[in-house]
Amino acid sequence: MSAITAPRHQFQAYPFHMVESSPWPLLMGNALLSMMVSAVLWFNGIEYSSLLLTLGVLSVLFAFILWFRDVTIEGTYLGDHTLIVQKGLTMGVSLFIVTEAFFFISIFWAYFHSSLAPTVELGSQWPPAGIETLNPFAVPLLNTILLLSSGATVTYAHHALIYGNRRATLIGVVLTLVLATVFTLLQGFEYANAGFTIADGVYGTCFYFATGFHGVHVIVGTLFIGVAAYRIYAYHLTSDHHIGFESSILYWHFVWRCMAIPIRSSLYLGIRLNSIIII
Repeated sequence: MSAITAPRHQFQAYPFHMVESSPWPLLMGNALLSMMVSAVLWFNGIEYSSLLLTLGVLSVLFAFILWFRDVTIEGTYLGDHTLIVQKGLTMGVSLFIVTEAFFFISIFWAYFHSSLAPTVELGSQWPPAGIETLNPFAVPLLNTILLLSSGATVTYAHHALIYGNRRATLIGVVLTLVLATVFTLLQGFEYANAGFTIADGVYGTCFYFATGFHGVHVIVGTLFIGVAAYRIYAYHLTSDHHIGFESSILYWHFVWRCMAIPIRSSLYLGIRLNSIIII
């Protein structure tokens, strides 16, 4: 029976996407739980914990890829992402970013609470006695430049896609992925050569907690943009229908713009306190 002669009740009479049952939220939750538990075991030097951590990371990536596959099928091939659905997805991503912003505010709050009025236990100074801080004009400055540059390249890619320039879009996205990857590698190099650990008092805890979670957000954003890059390459996205790419751009702008607060606190207030943290 053709679409012209089919009864009216066989067609969807509303613009919303009624999502079917999916195993990916449950699998992703279990994968994240196993990854975090194995990470804690690895921190404490438990035998075979590195193997468990590797399996946990692979499980997260597995669920991530298959979940994105289903979303791609729904939006590209089944046509479920109508204008109304796209507005809802954009609102959901925006609200998620707001919650992430409050999460980082709590981290900055902990840092300023400890640094503005150091206790006697810390030697009444900040950073605490015995802490050798990182040189802010070495790797941290380079990482700052890399992330700021990635914000420019992803914006360039977005505008190129809007104007229908596929080649320029791919160039901008690839440059963004390269900058993000280099940032992550340099962050790992910085951790490996730091003179203090997360166990070195409140300073080490605040530093590694803030930079570590920021690094995790960079990795997630890199995967997000990587999926968008593949979809651009596969002709899934058009100049007026690229909600997945726009969501990754919103997330990435949050990732690099949330650096503004720690940079200012480091280069201005931090100098007076003899403390610098650059995320």
